[in-house]
Amino acid sequence: GIVGVFGYGGGIIGRYCDQPQDFPGIAHFHTVRVNQPSSKYYTTEFLGKLCDLWEKHGSGLTNMHGSTGDIVFLGTHTDRLEPLFFDLTHELNQDLGGSGSNLRTPECCLGMSRCQFACFDTQECCHNMTNEYQDELHRPAFPYKFKFKFDGCPNGCVASIARSDMSVIGTWRDNIRIDQAAVKAYVGGELMPNAGAHAGKDWGKFDIQKEVIGLCPTECM
Repeated sequence: GIVGVFGYGGGIIGRYCDQPQDFPGIAHFHTVRVNQPSSKYYTTEFLGKLCDLWEKHGSGLTNMHGSTGDIVFLGTHTDRLEPLFFDLTHELNQDLGGSGSNLRTPECCLGMSRCQFACFDTQECCHNMTNEYQDELHRPAFPYKFKFKFDGCPNGCVASIARSDMSVIGTWRDNIRIDQAAVKAYVGGELMPNAGAHAGKDWGKFDIQKEVIGLCPTECM
């Protein structure tokens, strides 16, 4: 609430030096949070534009990413905030992320885009929730910060339980399915473990009871 951009109650974290007379270059060192793309997919061109933007308006120091998930720009002066915000929204078509007592930027794992364990489309869910509640990023209505996070499965790649207030976690809704023929081929050595990545070393006889069944935390198999 110390400093920000017009019309927004979040996105900028005010930082000031206690000894500005000794360190005038960092008398102001505000942090800017930027809404990251779902699952943090970038093109090199876009990353370059982000870096150019921050070199122009700030220190050039970034954090990819904060624990909330945001792109974090570290260190700029108060009079650079509005020009930065204009360029960010008009040239890069990006919005600020959340900070302070409001909705923080929703975050999701890779989901169905790359992961075989995903049980729902985390990216679609995160995108829809971001658009639905974007005003809560702009005009804080909450008495405290609030976080959504979307894990595609119980592996918890974005640590939704530990780091959010409302965690959405995909779970399998059917009986465990086992391809018995593939299991036999794996045990028998016809299918190479990890596609042959560990070939060339004698790992000993494969013990499916010890190395798979016995390690299942739910004892479902």
